[in-house]
Amino acid sequence: MLHLNSLLASLVASLFSITVLVAQTGSIKGTVKDSETNEPLIGAAVAIQGTTNGSVTDSEGNFLISKAPVGKQVLTITYISYLTKKIEVSIEAGKQIILNTALDEDAGQTLQEVVVTASKATNTEVAVISEIKSIQQVAVGVSAQQITKSQDRDAAQVARRIPGVSIVDNRFILIRGLSQRYNTVMINDIIAPSTEIDSRAFSFDMIPSNIIDRILIYKSGAAELPGEFAGGIIKIYTKRAPEENFTNVGLSLGYRANTTFQQVERTNYGKWDFLGFEGKDRQVPSSIPSNPTLFNSLSPEARALYANKLPNTWDVQSKNVPLDIRGSLNFGRRFDAGSVQIGNLTSINYTSTNQYSENQFGIYRNGTTAGSRSVNYTDDQFVYNSRLGLLHNWSFRFNPKFTLEFKNLFNQLGFSETVVRNGQDVDDNREIKSYSERFESRSIYSGQLIGKHNFTPRWMLNWQLGYSYTRRTEPDWRRLKYTRNIPEPGETPQEFSAQTDGLLVNSARFNSKLTESVYSININNEYTLGSKVEEGSDSPKLRFGLYAEKKMRDFSSRWFGYTGGDQAVRKQDIGTIFNPANVTGASNAYFTIVEGTQPNDKYTASNDLIAGYVGTTLPVTTKFNLTAGVRVEANNQYMKSKPSPTTGSTTDLEVDKNVVVALPSVNLTYDLNDKQLVRLAYFSSINRPELRELAPFQYYDFNNNANVQGNESLKTVRIQNVDARWEYYPTPSELVSFGAFYKHFKNPIETFLPEPNTPLILDYTFINAKSAYSYGLEAEVRKSFSELSSNSFLQKLTVVANASYIISRIDLGDYVQLPSAITTEPYDVRGITDTKRPMMNQSPYLINAGLYYNNEATGIQANILYNVYGPRIYAVGSSLTRTIYEMPRNVIDLTFIKTFAQKWEIKAGIQDILNQRFRLEQDYNRDAKVTAADKQPVRTFRRGSYLTLGVTYNF
Repeated sequence: MLHLNSLLASLVASLFSITVLVAQTGSIKGTVKDSETNEPLIGAAVAIQGTTNGSVTDSEGNFLISKAPVGKQVLTITYISYLTKKIEVSIEAGKQIILNTALDEDAGQTLQEVVVTASKATNTEVAVISEIKSIQQVAVGVSAQQITKSQDRDAAQVARRIPGVSIVDNRFILIRGLSQRYNTVMINDIIAPSTEIDSRAFSFDMIPSNIIDRILIYKSGAAELPGEFAGGIIKIYTKRAPEENFTNVGLSLGYRANTTFQQVERTNYGKWDFLGFEGKDRQVPSSIPSNPTLFNSLSPEARALYANKLPNTWDVQSKNVPLDIRGSLNFGRRFDAGSVQIGNLTSINYTSTNQYSENQFGIYRNGTTAGSRSVNYTDDQFVYNSRLGLLHNWSFRFNPKFTLEFKNLFNQLGFSETVVRNGQDVDDNREIKSYSERFESRSIYSGQLIGKHNFTPRWMLNWQLGYSYTRRTEPDWRRLKYTRNIPEPGETPQEFSAQTDGLLVNSARFNSKLTESVYSININNEYTLGSKVEEGSDSPKLRFGLYAEKKMRDFSSRWFGYTGGDQAVRKQDIGTIFNPANVTGASNAYFTIVEGTQPNDKYTASNDLIAGYVGTTLPVTTKFNLTAGVRVEANNQYMKSKPSPTTGSTTDLEVDKNVVVALPSVNLTYDLNDKQLVRLAYFSSINRPELRELAPFQYYDFNNNANVQGNESLKTVRIQNVDARWEYYPTPSELVSFGAFYKHFKNPIETFLPEPNTPLILDYTFINAKSAYSYGLEAEVRKSFSELSSNSFLQKLTVVANASYIISRIDLGDYVQLPSAITTEPYDVRGITDTKRPMMNQSPYLINAGLYYNNEATGIQANILYNVYGPRIYAVGSSLTRTIYEMPRNVIDLTFIKTFAQKWEIKAGIQDILNQRFRLEQDYNRDAKVTAADKQPVRTFRRGSYLTLGVTYNF
């Protein structure tokens, strides 16, 4: 941290030193737009006549000419197919002129002579910095140009380069340390669906990095933005139609230490695993009766016949792990159909990766001595991932006033996991060997039809029609457990652990399926007020619009457990134990199955949202802008499920929550000069319970040895937010910023761990705490050394660094509402858990840094990147099961890129050079920190450093 502070201080001092104005000069700042459509003109040349001093307009049509000679000067503005414009200006020493103007198209040039097809650039570092500067809210982002400089493979890895962002489980984004539940994800300005069963979260590993145009994160609110967030609104924009035709193909290979070319134990793959689809060979046969009561009333022999219809795929084999493979095919085309300009961009991606790790896993008694374990396991975990992705975008430019886009994104992911667990249940004096053989298939489609209209120079309208579909299945997740008494000699075979009710924990085949469809419409209007429309951004603006969304979800699960078997059969190994000869049900000497599915193991749910907003931007002075508005959201959450059999009730459980909220927001911007500005923002926001968090369904998590259950009593969270930030833009590609924020939560939702029924299995649910707060500081710098050094090597360097320091506190109150057998009931947490502590997943600090070298003459790029986050609560504990913290790990990545003849590109890199352990550790003495003296490792493992080598060819 000290080194980063020194670096920031030296960079800021250098930046300020180059901003001192030369005596007897002034500056000219302005915007150039089309006189008819009011669209910014990108790349227009602005020059002082008779001098070499000039500028070119950026993606917003903005330009800046510094060190302009004092006195009367003539400014010349030129742009292809537009009439040249000359303006006389009077420059005063040390002062800046604001000049916003518009150009007229040259009617004398026909379309046959000049065809203008250029569109606004959005994917460069300059374009993203310009967009961040022009946005009225506090925002940060990353461009496609910066993404190509790293080895980041998906949106999750890309996002960790953004200030205030950290990653959980390699796929979930935390902003300002707040849980993923406090984020809203939008793909091309349409809210994305949740990809998870148990939480409100979006899995960012589903979005390949090479289809991303840019990622923007809004940290303060506005009337036109969704009201459900506190961390940030994450906007992922996929690539648009290209400026010119292109085709390229890419292939890369990956080698992971401790995995690639090693022998690992894994289950056999299904027929379609390599594409991420589950296939019929994994599904429950339709011939098995769907009614659990009817099925269990059948004779053991009849149930055994059905058991043998399930595939006998239990065997675990030792296999050699191949290299990882990634391939892509990308092409874009532009053409005309009459007067309509049409563009298409298509990207096809395929990924196949492998990961082995040895996990040390423990559960503790937490008595008078630290480190006394009740469970001690070693998990050999092997994971195979596959991803097939398709991006297919179209754009149609009918005329300068009307454009239409049709964007499609589809991703299919397969996740195959084999866990072989060896260890001891110390309290039961038993040695165990367990297997978990799991396959997960995830599909996500997102489509948008986007229209943009410039009806008049004053009135602009854009709209989006969206449809999203998510499908997540876990077909035939197999769990099997062997045990024996600890004193028995090593040669004594372990015995399969079956019980009369076929417990899901010990031996079962679990199936689940979630489908979710989301329909949405978004309409946004912007109307420019005032008498001089050509003044553009300096004119008052009125914005108003509507957003409507309907989400429909269906979830169901089904599972079967094995019972019976004499000792001789139970001691057979996993490859033979469930052979048909052993599964007959003929007597207690042989196996049969029972169905353990409960009526509440499925639910249907929906979420209907209607929101309207009105807002305005008022230029109070030439330097001071006020943006204010209010958003009203009416939301209905509905969930229906069967009651648990333990309640004795036959009445369906229904949750029907209607909440209407008004969410005001105010954003103030003050331009200190042409390069510096200050922002101040206030907004009110909310966080609704996720549909799964309301459902009574109980889910067993094998890897964490825990049950998870919903809570229908959850309330909507209310959040008050304040942001302040200073921003400095030395050049169009550079940025320095410092910011502060404060957030107050009423009824925040967190995962909660009551006192366990058994020390061997944890039971989690969701609760509303009384209140919470979070505040912190953020800093970011993007600086080139081109003007600071005469050394040719240093001139090619750019540094990007950001850091966050955050403090949070949650107050549970004396009681929380917990689900019970019939409904919910108060639960006294005093003495059970820490009623005041940091918020879950809140890191006290985050640091990202990158040093980029780019030699355009030789086509060589090299980058070194660094990332670390502070210790954060992974799972909230109690007096018996202490709070678990995810400990910091320092990550360093190195990338090398070489371009040949503008057609070949070779990229090599190594990720996670240090390969530090992932560590989940318990705070034994409950002092909100983990020290060497009191730590209790719950899970530790290494993923291994990762080497990649890839080549891309541009046709």
